[in-house]
Amino acid sequence: MEIVIQQQRRRPRRFVNMAITTACIVVTLLALAFILPSLFGLQRYVITGTSMTGTIDFGSIAVEEVVPVNDLRVGDIITYTPPPGSGIDHPVTHRIIAIHGSVLQTKGDAVPQKDPWKFKLDHTQQARVVFSVPYLGYPLIWLADRETRMLVIGLPAALIGLISLGQLFSALRPRRRHEDAGTPPSQPSIPVSG
Repeated sequence: MEIVIQQQRRRPRRFVNMAITTACIVVTLLALAFILPSLFGLQRYVITGTSMTGTIDFGSIAVEEVVPVNDLRVGDIITYTPPPGSGIDHPVTHRIIAIHGSVLQTKGDAVPQKDPWKFKLDHTQQARVVFSVPYLGYPLIWLADRETRMLVIGLPAALIGLISLGQLFSALRPRRRHEDAGTPPSQPSIPVSG
């Protein structure tokens, strides 16, 4: 009966260890997926709008190479910050629809109207989309929300704390001598007087 109890105790520990190992592998693979492109000079942008739906959907990650501005052509998709006064203060990923000298105009593939601004790029190099990976940006979009971030960080931290407390209490709990020695408990002897 004692063997059955020990096996039942080991199963939850084995499951917890497997779950922790799996989580560590997934986190490591995701970290590598974000680090590796930068080793090859590529940039990554999470698409948080719908103006390029059909080409690059919401929640995708656009992987971009940095090229000289002179290499840009009509039809290229670039990520840039619109000019001041446009009312947009965050990067936009749109397709180039016209180039007049150094002045560009862009448009989102999923909207009928072109962007209401024309602009010059301030730098000699510009990020141009090479490919996109659908859905991979959703975790980053969710992590942009403070409550979600607290849950994602707080829940594992609480679980680690509870597991650590359980191990601490287990280590501090006094053990019976016969369990430590691995021998069955001895029967108390009663002196016999005769």
